[in-house]
Amino acid sequence: MRARLLLTLLLLLAAAALVMGASTYHSVRAESETLFDYQLRQMALALRDQGEIAPSQASALSESELDFVVQIWTVDGRSIYASRDHNNLPARALLGLAEINVAGQLWRTYSVVTPDRIIQVAQPVQIRQRLAAAAALRTVLPLAWLAPLLAVLGWWLSALTVAPLRTVAAEVGQRDAQSLAPLPSAGLPDEVAPLVSALNGLLQRLGASLEQQRAFVADAAHELRSPLTALKLQAQLLQRAPDAAGRAEAMAALTAGIERAARLVEQLLALARAEPGGPALALQPLDLSELVRGVLADSVPFALAQGSELSLQADAPVLVRGEPAALAALVRNLVDNALRYGPPAGRVELRVSQDGGAGGGEGGQPLLQVDDNGPGIPAAERERVFDRFYRRNPGSTAGSGLGLAIVRSVAAQHGAQITLSESPLGGLRVSLSFPGRGLAQNCPS
Repeated sequence: MRARLLLTLLLLLAAAALVMGASTYHSVRAESETLFDYQLRQMALALRDQGEIAPSQASALSESELDFVVQIWTVDGRSIYASRDHNNLPARALLGLAEINVAGQLWRTYSVVTPDRIIQVAQPVQIRQRLAAAAALRTVLPLAWLAPLLAVLGWWLSALTVAPLRTVAAEVGQRDAQSLAPLPSAGLPDEVAPLVSALNGLLQRLGASLEQQRAFVADAAHELRSPLTALKLQAQLLQRAPDAAGRAEAMAALTAGIERAARLVEQLLALARAEPGGPALALQPLDLSELVRGVLADSVPFALAQGSELSLQADAPVLVRGEPAALAALVRNLVDNALRYGPPAGRVELRVSQDGGAGGGEGGQPLLQVDDNGPGIPAAERERVFDRFYRRNPGSTAGSGLGLAIVRSVAAQHGAQITLSESPLGGLRVSLSFPGRGLAQNCPS
């Protein structure tokens, strides 16, 4: 950046110097030509009222160092004076300013007529041009001396301009992987301040993400400690079982413990994928009704084992943008929670619809509702149940307290709004509203 800035400044300075130099050169040459013409006129007019030219005057005008040639004639054409002999100059004058070619040499002349004489003053054009060019060059010469000074000044200014960026780069380069404190932003120019502000925002988000991961790992380690200890004890009981009946009972307990640990690990992995900062989901148009129908088909065996009833109201396709595996995990956790925490022979109803507001119908927001006839959740605890590993009654039923945490994370990834309320069945209603207004017109059938 510094090199580009310096090169740009130098090119601009060079272009400006060339334009100014050329303009000044031509201007000074033109002014010098005007001044020389003025000298010709003044010299001729000074001799206009002279009488006879004394020998001393003639001697002064015949100085060899003078570039001018003065000729004087009487009105009848008789030459009465010539400062130097120039046989090639015309014997008759052209009145006023004129330019004549004599033997291949250009002369600039000025002639004036008086009642008794004609006066002509001439000067070689070549001499005039040489003098004018010298004067113009003397005027332009300071620019040549000034150019290196301007280049040095441009180098200093470019260094001063990029200094804040170098300071920020040095500050970032000195930090280790654990240093997430914000970068200092005091005294920064307006062009650098937004960059530092964006970096500070990134560091803040990164710190929050790392803190969430540390908390998640700590909670996961704490939750895994108990089931792993239980599995170890159950394996020891299996080894010490005295007979076949004892071994069968210990084996059944060990199998159940393995199933609980496997479900906990599965939920931990699902939550890790759904947490902020996890891999971005590849959203695609899908039919929410068909997805819920497939999840319920997988949950039927568990519902039958619980003696519970599952039902679904999803008569029409409802299109949303989502990731199939993540949405399936969301629905599976909602159904699993409703079945696990509901009463024996309970009832769980799911409904997928296009919520169009008061009028309903197509074009509204996709809506998923899950109702059960379980104990429900008091209003004061409905926000806390989304916390990881939170369980209202830890000893009442087997569970890890991750189901609703997974649901909230997946919903956030899909931009869905989740609300908890009382169900018409007497238990809990979970409602998810997806941002899908107008998706039906934009997705292929």
